[in-house]
Amino acid sequence: MFAKILIANRGEIACRVIRTARKMGVRTVAVYSDADARSLHVEMADEAVHIGLSPVGESYLRGDKIIAAALATGAQAIHPGYGFLSENPDFVDQVVAAGLIFIGPSAASIRAMGLKDAAKRLMEKAGVPVVPGYHGEAQEIVLLASKAREIGYPVLIKARAGGGGKGMRRVEHPDEFSEALSSARREAKAAFGDDRVLVEKYVDRPRHIEVQVFGDDFGNAVHLYERDCSAQRRHQKVIEEAPAPGMTEALRKAMTDAAVKAAKAINYSGAGTIEFIVDASQGLKADRFWFMEMNTRLQVEHPVTELVTGTDLVEWQLRVASGEKLPKAQSEIALVGHAFEARIYAEDAAKGFLPATGTLHHLKFPDAASEGATMRIETGVRAGDAISPYYDPMIAKLVVHAKGRLAALEALGAALSRTEIAGSTVNTAFLAAFAADPDFAAGDVDTSLIGRHQGTLTTVPPPSDETIAAAALAASGAGATPSSDDPWSSLVGYAHFHSVARRTWLKFGEDDIAAKVSVRADGRFQVALDKPYGDTNSHDFRATPRLARWPGHITVFEGAVGYTFAVPDPLARADEAAASTGSLRAPMPGLVKLVRVGKGDTVIKGQPLLILEAMKMEHTIAAPHDGVIAEIATEGAQVTDGTVLVRFVEEHNAATTAVS
Repeated sequence: MFAKILIANRGEIACRVIRTARKMGVRTVAVYSDADARSLHVEMADEAVHIGLSPVGESYLRGDKIIAAALATGAQAIHPGYGFLSENPDFVDQVVAAGLIFIGPSAASIRAMGLKDAAKRLMEKAGVPVVPGYHGEAQEIVLLASKAREIGYPVLIKARAGGGGKGMRRVEHPDEFSEALSSARREAKAAFGDDRVLVEKYVDRPRHIEVQVFGDDFGNAVHLYERDCSAQRRHQKVIEEAPAPGMTEALRKAMTDAAVKAAKAINYSGAGTIEFIVDASQGLKADRFWFMEMNTRLQVEHPVTELVTGTDLVEWQLRVASGEKLPKAQSEIALVGHAFEARIYAEDAAKGFLPATGTLHHLKFPDAASEGATMRIETGVRAGDAISPYYDPMIAKLVVHAKGRLAALEALGAALSRTEIAGSTVNTAFLAAFAADPDFAAGDVDTSLIGRHQGTLTTVPPPSDETIAAAALAASGAGATPSSDDPWSSLVGYAHFHSVARRTWLKFGEDDIAAKVSVRADGRFQVALDKPYGDTNSHDFRATPRLARWPGHITVFEGAVGYTFAVPDPLARADEAAASTGSLRAPMPGLVKLVRVGKGDTVIKGQPLLILEAMKMEHTIAAPHDGVIAEIATEGAQVTDGTVLVRFVEEHNAATTAVS
């Protein structure tokens, strides 16, 4: 076994590899860019080496720097994770030439499966079924259009070097073929530097089912059953599960046999995935699946396979790469229970799943799964980390396992509803809505299901009055832990003749919200919302609901939805009010610590008038405009929010005073 390995990746997969390596007594070296200097994978590794600037082309795609880091630190092997250089055969050649071991397949195996058209021709020779279509080298438009007519519309144009839906176009009619081809070629060229395409029959109700395979250098190859990855948006996976719902024994045997045959055809060693497209229009049948492509690396969704087979695929990778045989024979690999993985992203589902950025000011996952289920969180971030625009915006993978599919799905929904993230737009509400979708719950899933239901799945209801009231309570500071030096918290639960009230303001989207927070004699907080949210509605709280306070904002969690409210600066609001009314009111309860002007003084805009001590801080109250002081609070006075601190002489009186 290796003594030390270098991980040529970042984020959750780097952390995932480090955990297994540590368990096996293998030391780890992390690499990092400028943006990742303080990231979790750097903190977890035994050593870390800086390899360049934040853009991937200056860091994680610099094979020369990664190999140099491995040699300098004495690492014996390089684990590529997924993405970046994991399926780059030239990098594998460079690793081997440097006297290091690549923890993955050979460069020859990667090349054999690297281009979709060549891989499909190879699979045809090996007896693996492939989608009817044209996978040849010739790329003349006349030939491609002719092949499309032979196949029969609708057809799918696919970039031969593609992935993630890039360079892919569905064509319904011959008249649309030319324009679709041009568009697919432009996108493929930009994404992969290769504009060559293949043309295939479009399957109306496609299921994306893949088989995990594993080989070693002794000619052994096994499968670890299948995963269903049909839940996709924009051709990218969202929720994966194992085993596939509705899978028959006949289809499972046919698919797993074909997958192992494919792996053996290229003498495959290491972890790999054979992806199939399945026609589900008439149910799952053993003669209605076709080879789509092979991923010659560990998949993002590998944890669901680990949970249903009781294996650690990263451990298998390290053992096989170090020269050992496969840890288990096919007969020793059992399929137990059901597992789901939900990919939690920083993205705006309502805006077409656009990636988002931001700082994760609050990040909290459930401590455990619901009864009868197990759960694991795969993440590469912590609270306080930033979601960088340079990399994939994945925050975490939430993975659950239970005895049956419905129990696992319920556990997934429950875990998502207890996940709290604030500081960036995230997709937890969408994931929870999809987990509860009746068709998905019934196992009636195909790759277009999310697209068909997207409007419903991405629509978030407005916050309830209770949620708004909770945000107002938090904004007032009344729900904070009592502190001896916080003048408001000292009043919690106390009222002299009448309850102490605090005025607070919020902003939700474009809506301005005002509320009054008071403390009842029994210690509960009462929140009354102004119109249009109902000034007659009051909400009593004995404890603060699930929420997170972060700079200038409050996020209240209602199930899997996080409603974020902006909290306007109370001093700015006080200035606005003063400008329109001629008086300055206390924006919060506090102590008048220092008074700097007196009655009759002429002041100019921005001049400090007094110091208000509140919320453990000193706040300078400045003049919102030029004027003359008519009245000012007494130094040492304890005031509540809304108390008049400064009153200005009205303009016509001020003018008379100035003349006289």
